[in-house]
Amino acid sequence: MGMKTKIALGAVVGIVVIGAVSANAGDSDTGTADKGTSASADRQSGGAKDAGAGAGAGKGKEKAEKAEKKVSQAEQFKAFVEENGTAQEKDAVSHVTKVQGADEQNDILDTADVYTDFTGGIMGEGTGPAKLIASAFADWKQSENGLVTVYDADGELLGNGQF
Repeated sequence: MGMKTKIALGAVVGIVVIGAVSANAGDSDTGTADKGTSASADRQSGGAKDAGAGAGAGKGKEKAEKAEKKVSQAEQFKAFVEENGTAQEKDAVSHVTKVQGADEQNDILDTADVYTDFTGGIMGEGTGPAKLIASAFADWKQSENGLVTVYDADGELLGNGQF
């Protein structure tokens, strides 16, 4: 066997080993306890009727989650402030047009962007309301290390705050 053949064979074996390890890496957090909750385990134990009923309930839950996701983050934020905010916060949040990054948080470095219909950038009319928007956002979402940034209609920075 030549040197090039040994290197090629070693590379192929290495790729196969890496593939096997990565394929099993997704299962490591649940361990073998997850096997008892599978649909096939329910069928083997005679729980086929229960599995069908659970699937119907799961579909209802999925529909509720989809309906919640259909409401934009901006609408969710506005609804929260409408219910819990002060009059000044309600007025400021009425200018919000879009919210990004509020749905997924990991408490390590969470960032969210709030877009408004204010104009003029940091020297414009939206700087004061941007602080109110950031404050209301901090009431809506909590994070160990979050930063919310408020932008005007042209995408210029108005302000930011921690949440």
